[in-house]
Amino acid sequence: MSAADVQTALDLGDREAVADLRTFIARARAVDAGGAVRLQAVGSVLAAYVCVLWPRMLGEATPTVLGMRAIPLAHPAGVDATVPMAAVADRLARMGDEGTLLDVPPSSVHVSWAAIRPPRGPWTPSGAVPSEALAAAAASGMAEVAATVPPQPGQAVVDGARAAVWGRDVEGADRLPAGAAFAAEALGFLAPGVPMQRFECGAWVRLSSPRGHVLCRIPASRAAGLGTS
Repeated sequence: MSAADVQTALDLGDREAVADLRTFIARARAVDAGGAVRLQAVGSVLAAYVCVLWPRMLGEATPTVLGMRAIPLAHPAGVDATVPMAAVADRLARMGDEGTLLDVPPSSVHVSWAAIRPPRGPWTPSGAVPSEALAAAAASGMAEVAATVPPQPGQAVVDGARAAVWGRDVEGADRLPAGAAFAAEALGFLAPGVPMQRFECGAWVRLSSPRGHVLCRIPASRAAGLGTS
C-alpha cells in the first residue's frame, strides 16, 4: 500500500470550518460533478484546490484556472492527496452537524491539472479588481457560451467556445482571462463592494479575497511579457 492509499483524518476544528469546506466542494461540483479536489495539509492549514478550467489540447487558448480555499486545522497534519470530490462530499455529509474529523478518501485519482503547481512566489501586488467587474464578466461569458454552443454539440465545439470566451481578458483588466472571473463567481469568492486583490508571479495571476483564491496560468501563446512559472 502506498502512502497515497493510507487513510488519514483531518480535524477541521469546528462546524464553521466544516461548513466552509462543504460549501466549497458543493460549488465546485456544480461546475464539474465528476471532478477531483487536491487536499494539501501543511501544519495547521488545509489548502483545498479544484480545477475550474484547463486546456484540453496543446496550444488551446483556455487558461488553467484553479480555485483554492484555505481552512484552519485544529491539529497539525501532513497530507497531499488528489481525490474525487464526490467522495469528500459523502464524508462531509456523514459527519453531520457536530463532527469535525474528515477522513481523507483512501484512493487517489490521477488528473492532469494536479501536476500543475502554482508558484510559491514571490507574488507581486498588481492592484485590485472590482467584484462587480468580475461578476459582469462571468455572467456575460456564461451567456455567450450558452448562445454559442448548439444542442448536442461535440466536445471540440464545446472546447472551442470555452477557449474563445474564457481566454479573453476581463474588460479593463489587462492579462486577466475571463475564466478567472468565472471561477471567482462559481466558487462564491465574490462579495458585493469587496474587490479581489490581484497578484502576479511569472505566467500566473492570483485573485484573492477573504472568501478564497483564484490561481490562473496564462496560456503560453498569451504569456509574452509575463515571464515563466
